[in-house]
Amino acid sequence: MNIRKVDTFSGHRDSVYTIISGNKSNEFYSAGGDGFVIQWDLTKPDLGNLVAKAGTSVYSLCIDKGRQRLWIGQNFEGIQVIDFTTNQIETTVKITTAAIFDIQIWGDKALIATGDGVVIIMDIPSFSVQKHIKISSKSIRSIAINPLTREFATGDSECNVHVFDMDGFVLKKRMRSHKNSVFSVQYSPDGRYLFTAGRDAHLMIWDVAGNYENIKDIPAHLYAINHIAFSPDGSLFATCSMDKSIKVWEYDTFRLKKIIDRARHAGHGTSVNKLLWNSYENQLISCSDDRMISVWEIE
Repeated sequence: MNIRKVDTFSGHRDSVYTIISGNKSNEFYSAGGDGFVIQWDLTKPDLGNLVAKAGTSVYSLCIDKGRQRLWIGQNFEGIQVIDFTTNQIETTVKITTAAIFDIQIWGDKALIATGDGVVIIMDIPSFSVQKHIKISSKSIRSIAINPLTREFATGDSECNVHVFDMDGFVLKKRMRSHKNSVFSVQYSPDGRYLFTAGRDAHLMIWDVAGNYENIKDIPAHLYAINHIAFSPDGSLFATCSMDKSIKVWEYDTFRLKKIIDRARHAGHGTSVNKLLWNSYENQLISCSDDRMISVWEIE
């Protein structure tokens, strides 16, 4: 496996917390501690387009491709929805006074993870709150949806992973195996496994069809694992960490294939917060507390 840094995007004035794919394969959005939401084009490095400027930190973004909308979760300010064909703010609603750590959209529902331990279910057509699910006394950090089983999973700062039914929002399973906050939950593209990771630096893999039995516990990094992302073809996955590194793994065997760090590949100098594995030329994008966004070519 060959890895090469192909681009660096700079423009944020503070830590970059999140990156998501755009409407086109060569586009993506980023946001962070400066409150800026920037649209980037992988073919035009450093020509970012500022689409929103929140008054506080932005931890979460989500694209609703079917409706051509960008959802922005502002720290203590609620939700902004932008029509990304015009880059105009369409709707703003303060649904919580807590931080918003994740937003996931499935059909006509938006699932929103908050810092006060609640998942808020919003009905998108009416843009109204349908349900509050109190899960934890601490932050809900991540949400993942499995469309094949019609389930969603959450990770929280009480070390727990919860699995709910998407139809009735009924709790189906609770797993407490991590020793600290769970920062990332991700279903594999084929829906077979749930991957979880967090502050204890362990990557755990759960068998979905086997009632979420834990089949693997990997001490994957030195410090907290912030995010997990899968390659477009599902053959690889990557983890990023507070230890400043990105690790690339083989999906079939869960074996480590490559380490991307400052010494080997001129990687990030501080915590790597989020990953986006883009279908555009199979490029892996990472963002960091160092205010930089890096683009990696994986061969």
